[in-house]
Amino acid sequence: MILEGNSRGGAKNLADHLMSHENDHVTVHDLRGFSADDLHGALNETYAISRATQCKQFLYSLSLNPPTDARVSSEEFEAAIDRAEERLGLSGQPRAIVFHEKEGPGGLRRHAHAVWSRIDGETMTARNMSFDRDKLQEVSRELYREHGWRMPEGFADRSKRDPRNYNLAEWQQAKRHEKHPDEVREAISDSWAISDSVQTFSHALKERGFYLAQGNRRGFVAVDTDGEVHSIARRAEIKTKQVNERLGDPSELPNVEAARDAMAQDMNQMLGRLYNEQASQAKADKERLEAEKQRMIEEQRAERQRFDQEQQQRHLQEQAERQERFRRGILGLWDRITGEHRRIAQQNRLETEAAQRRDGKARDKIIFNQIEECQRLAEQARERQNEFNRQAKELESDKERFMAMRREETKRSEPERSQPVQMPQPPPEREQAQSQSRIVDQAEEARQRFIEQRRREAEQSRSHSSDRNGPEIER
Repeated sequence: MILEGNSRGGAKNLADHLMSHENDHVTVHDLRGFSADDLHGALNETYAISRATQCKQFLYSLSLNPPTDARVSSEEFEAAIDRAEERLGLSGQPRAIVFHEKEGPGGLRRHAHAVWSRIDGETMTARNMSFDRDKLQEVSRELYREHGWRMPEGFADRSKRDPRNYNLAEWQQAKRHEKHPDEVREAISDSWAISDSVQTFSHALKERGFYLAQGNRRGFVAVDTDGEVHSIARRAEIKTKQVNERLGDPSELPNVEAARDAMAQDMNQMLGRLYNEQASQAKADKERLEAEKQRMIEEQRAERQRFDQEQQQRHLQEQAERQERFRRGILGLWDRITGEHRRIAQQNRLETEAAQRRDGKARDKIIFNQIEECQRLAEQARERQNEFNRQAKELESDKERFMAMRREETKRSEPERSQPVQMPQPPPEREQAQSQSRIVDQAEEARQRFIEQRRREAEQSRSHSSDRNGPEIER
């Protein structure tokens, strides 16, 4: 429902317009807080009260226009007017409500008008109506979302910009400002309200920093720039059946991992663009500071040259004045005899030395001031460079974060590959030689044990044979 309002005067003209027979049907639905029982009398009554004040726009007129195909009841109109009244700060003020019905391109259309008196009867001052358009647009967006009407493109909240189009200041502000659940709900609800298909809904979401994807349970979800997953039905406070009817089969959408990967890729491109813009700005700042430094040096050189010229002129003038102290002719000879000439020469020498010290201090002061100017400019250049380095490091960190997200999603999406069977590797030549040597030694030991065993068995056999034949006879 589009709400348009403005402060105005002209009570009679407004009443004539609202009661115009150009409409098929005109109904004065409500008169509240007036002594008169008709619209003209009520608005003239407001005009009479305003004469006691200096307010010229003593009325506030509001029109309420629902979508052409919507059927809005009188109670729903009243609820919308009450909400607007509260937001505008007109609660309790005298109010008139008029319904119009008029044939239009889409058939018979019904809309409403509400008129308030801005004059507070107790304080005899006019109610403040600052930011009334912003307040009315906020109410309009709420009504569109609550009734499930398709919101006009211009009513979408453009403050939730597409993060892919951020500039550096907007990106830094977005990083400092964490997403509030209400902001997520409004962004998804606005996208739902201005879309009528999965394509337009996906486009509207992307303009607000969300990527439409298929959830793990075959539902529709939105992935934000932090990789968080939000249920469309839950966030927009609509039924899952409505979501499926408008958006169709979720299996045609990328899964959450693919959406995160696409988001990370887009954000990387945005950060790369910001880095290039920042580098260009830093280069321009450096060139500007270099030009300013060169201009300052030229001005300082000119200032020193003027000072030297003025100093030289003053030196010549003072020298001439000191030379005039010497008398000429007979008087000058007399001064030499009496020592006056020597005294004047000594005085001139001391004044010359004092003038040289004075001029030296004045020149040093100019030099020191110029050095301070150069130092301030150099400090400004260092601060700009440090700020550039800080921002560049921050952008690199952000880019690395999204690259890590891409690597993680790529790793998850890759199929598990079968591990190759590890075949035993042949031993090195040295180990093979040592193994063969051990085998030969073991065989030799077995042969020696076998021979020793056969020898013991032969000895035992001879021993048993001698016992049977008796002792041997000595020969």
